[in-house]
Parts: sequence; C-alpha cells; structure tokens
Amino acid sequence: MFVDKAKIYVKGGDGGDGLVAFRREKYVPEGGPGGGDGGDGGDVIFRVDEGLRTLVDFRYQKHFKAKRGEKGRNKCQHGANADDMVVRVPPGTLVVNDDTQEIIADLTRHGQEVVVAKGGRGGRGNMRFATAKNTAPEIAENGEEGQERWVVLELKVMADVGLVGFPSVGKSTLLSVVSAATPKIGAYHFTTITPNLGVVDLGEGRNFVMADLPGLIEGASQGIGLGHEFLRHVERTRIIVHVVDMAGIEGRDPYDDWMKINEEIKLYNAKLEDRPQVIVANKMDIPEAVENLAAFRDQLAKDGKTVEIFPLSAVTREGIKPLLYRVADMLDAIPDAPLIEEVEQVEERKVYRLEKKKSEFENDFVIRRENDVFVVESPSIEKLMKRTNFTTEESVMRFARILRNMGIDKALRDKGAVDGQTIRLNDYEFEFVEKS
Repeated sequence: MFVDKAKIYVKGGDGGDGLVAFRREKYVPEGGPGGGDGGDGGDVIFRVDEGLRTLVDFRYQKHFKAKRGEKGRNKCQHGANADDMVVRVPPGTLVVNDDTQEIIADLTRHGQEVVVAKGGRGGRGNMRFATAKNTAPEIAENGEEGQERWVVLELKVMADVGLVGFPSVGKSTLLSVVSAATPKIGAYHFTTITPNLGVVDLGEGRNFVMADLPGLIEGASQGIGLGHEFLRHVERTRIIVHVVDMAGIEGRDPYDDWMKINEEIKLYNAKLEDRPQVIVANKMDIPEAVENLAAFRDQLAKDGKTVEIFPLSAVTREGIKPLLYRVADMLDAIPDAPLIEEVEQVEERKVYRLEKKKSEFENDFVIRRENDVFVVESPSIEKLMKRTNFTTEESVMRFARILRNMGIDKALRDKGAVDGQTIRLNDYEFEFVEKS
C-alpha cells in the first residue's frame, strides 16, 4: 500500500517535578535543602530512513508522545532526563504545521533529523531556592509541559527521472521494460494511481531511479483528477521524461497533449518549466505514429522549441537504449541535490548588541474587567502557574512576589480594584488584598 500523506499528533515529554527535601544525614545538623531538579522530557524527533518508501505506518499509529522526565531526588540528585522518541520517515518527507501551514522541515537525506516537539524542562528542586534569608525553602517547581502539535506529512517521491504524460500513453509499460519494477498495466485510464519506482541498470556502475507517476489530465494544477496528489511527486525528479502517445490512438493530437501537460506542470510550480526534459514518442510500432511524429517535429520547430525526441516502442523495445544512455549522460551533468528547494534557507547576518537583561515576566500582561471580576491574561504568567506548586505557602508567596514585581498589583489598583475584589488568573481565582 502506498500512502503519501498523513496527519499525526506529536507531543514532547513533560519535565519532571522538582523535589522538596532536606538532608538528614548523621553528624550533619541542619543540613539544609536537598531536593534535586526534575529531568527534562524527551523530544519527538523525525529521522530519515532510506529503507522506507511510504507513510503507511502512520495510517495505523497517529499519536506519538515522548516520555516525561523523572522527578528530582533527595541528596540534591537530578532526576534522569527522558529518552527522545525517534520516529522514522522516508526520504522526501515534508513536515508541515497543521495549524499555521508553516513548513517545519524538508527531509531528503538519509539520517537527517528534525525536532518536531520539544520536551519540557524539568522543575527546580528546593535546593535552587536557598538564600541567605531563607536557608530552608519549601519551594519546588513543577515540570514544564512538553510542546504538542498536529503535523501533516507529505511524501514526495525521490527519483532521478520522472515519467509524465496523459493516462494510457505507455509510462507503466516503459518502466516495466527498463527495470525490474512490476507496475499495474491495463487498457484503461488511471491504471496507475500511485507512483511506482524502478532502478534502471545500464551496467558498469551506471544506474538511476525512474518513477512512473500517475497520469495527468488537463486542469491537474487546480486539483482536477487528483492533480495535486500527482504533481507533488514531479518536484523531486531531476529529469522529466515526457511520454507522448505518438500514434494518437484515442483521437488526441500528440503535440496538443504535450503542450497541455507542460502547462499544467508550469501552473503547479513555475520552477518546473526549467527542469531538463526529453520527449518519448511512444507507440512507434503503429503506422500512424510515423506521420504524427513528422508533424510533431514541424510544430516544435515552428514554435522555436528545442527538446530532444526519442522515437520508441515500449512494447517491441525498439529505440529504448538510446533514451536510457542519453538520460544517464544528462544525470551525470546535473548536481545530485534536488533542483527545487522546498524551504529556501537564507543566511541572515546577525548583529549582536549588549542589552540590559530583562525579566521574563516584564510588561507581559493585559487586564480586563468582567462585571466585578478582574481578569489578568499573560502568556508568561500562564507558564509560571503551571510550574508553581500551590499546595505550599512559600510557593504561593513567591508567586505573589513575582506578580507584584511585574507591576500587576499597581495596574489592578489603577483599574479600580479594591480590597476583597476577585482576580482571575486562568482557572484560578484570588482575592485582592491591599498590603498594609
């Protein structure tokens, strides 16, 4: 089964909670805090495996969650970091953020990796909060939540040569003749509904991968006839071999066929217009093909187009060797890297300036009023609340100090908050108390 698109959920592991503990060793009176930090959660990593060819595995498993870090230990021991979750994907996989449609990565090389969901940071233990004024703090942080998102995986077949053309022009037959591939062949349209790959071996160490891409029709660039599903695979090929039914068995004009398919490829991606291309004049064993080929050459010259034409018959195998050797020579002259980069990486010149360090909670809040309740919204406070253990008094007092240092108390007074007023932060409600 060939699957070239999948939507999956990924989540990095949560960080382990920090520990509140104190040293209780013999001959060590008043040993002080000994709670260690929690371990970091594992990342979800996509790694390219050249042994894979489809995304079929993601049809049966759609959720990938990394493990959380261990909790902190006593005697100031750090909890163990969780192992990363490595998910194998085939070469040619495009990873897209489902919410923003932003391209996260374009994975093409064996062993290439990308972190798609970062694990959460472990919480700090109480040994981190010891100060000269508070030598025995009962404060520890919860672990940070791991990053989570839905991503879409799109597979674009990695092949040196792509066979394109209208349905039933003989692409599958040609691939079956020049390689050991066994694509489905039938006397009806869209016999091929998924790409087929075959290795063409010319001997003396010369070989290349050829892909039989599903037949295109007019309007494919707008998605007609699963056009986008087919055209996506053309982008990865280094050479386009355009197969034309030169006999015109179905009553179509061969030159008109060639022009229409080229237009659809151009409309889908303008850069593909510059991709090296050769024309295969197939079905030359049929008498009408000779006359049509002459008319094809004349029209090509009249339009000022110079494209190599290889007359052949995939059925009788006449004229196939010149095509294969010419394609091999063209590949030798083309760089191995894909000619179209999915993500253009532009090196930016970075200028570093020394700036005063700002608090991560500075000026990061909005206050609005809902009847008698004041609602405080802030991404950084939301993050802080998830890391705060509200079951201990010291943690609550620390949380209140941070809010006061951010200027939230003053801002609430300016908005009209008075003693006893209800303040809502996320799912928590607090009572506003004027400090005496």
